[in-house]
Amino acid sequence: MVLFLGGIGTIAYLVVRRPGPVSGRDVDRTAERILDERFARGEIDEDELKARRAALRRETTR
Repeated sequence: MVLFLGGIGTIAYLVVRRPGPVSGRDVDRTAERILDERFARGEIDEDELKARRAALRRETTR
């Protein structure tokens, strides 16, 4: 009975839990990855890619 309730509790925890906070570095990598993907698809040109990447890096140093 204890194992059964423990199993149910574990399943409920795994279903309900939320991911932890995202660190600033992870957000920066994600933003740069999105820029790279947009550049690869041709949505932005090289100049815009460089300008936006520089802006992202300025934000992280503040």
